[in-house]
Amino acid sequence: MAEMAAEAEYESVLCVKPDVSVYRIPPRASNRSVRAADWKLDTPDWTGRMRVTARGKVAYIKLEDKISGELFAQAPVDQYPGVAVETVSDSSRYFILRIQDDSGRSAFIGIGFGDRGDAFDFNVALQDHFKWVKQDNELSKQALAPDSGPKLDLGFKEGQTITLNIGQSKRKEKSRPQSSGGLGLLPPPPGGKIAPPPSATSSSHSTEPLTGSSDTGCLLDLDSNNSDSQVQPTAPATNTDLWGDFTSDSLSSQPAKQESSSTDWVQF
Repeated sequence: MAEMAAEAEYESVLCVKPDVSVYRIPPRASNRSVRAADWKLDTPDWTGRMRVTARGKVAYIKLEDKISGELFAQAPVDQYPGVAVETVSDSSRYFILRIQDDSGRSAFIGIGFGDRGDAFDFNVALQDHFKWVKQDNELSKQALAPDSGPKLDLGFKEGQTITLNIGQSKRKEKSRPQSSGGLGLLPPPPGGKIAPPPSATSSSHSTEPLTGSSDTGCLLDLDSNNSDSQVQPTAPATNTDLWGDFTSDSLSSQPAKQESSSTDWVQF
């Protein structure tokens, strides 16, 4: 309780304005709005400093002397906008205050600022304080009655069921090329062709031109084929036996060798 009383007596300063004018205002004849033009604006009744403070939820507008700081008048404000602070109809720099003394007697006076910025700061300081008061009151009500609001029932009622459809994402497998054998073979180099062997007429090993040159050329072409080229079929030769020329050549050369050998034995 002592801590709460100390906290209630703590006073914070909301706004300080060094120059403010005080005016005596005539009593209201009706409920119509008050105009600052009816005051004697050129001759204020008092000038000094204004200090706005807050003690708990109540704000206090204090009019003090500029030099000594002596209190001239004080206006407690428990609500804004309200009776304690009112605006005039013809200007934003002038206000009506309800001041009170220690005995509880009250009176209405007019105050005015020489700068519109000072009037704006005074107005905003009171608005921010009572906005905080309103939020604090709401939090206090919620703390006292936390279960007063309607509850949200998320439970299942009797006989109520739900259905869950859990879809499985289908993953597409990438197709891999299947190898034909156990070990992969490298492809042939692009554009790589083996040069054909020299023709039989330009060979230095043959002593006589072969009659079956077209047939032997066909065999050589078959040996030199690769995967990229194919041999064009050649015209059929007159001799169907591919090995006949080789046997005839070998037989024609054997008598000469035999004669030379026989002559050697005779000479020996």
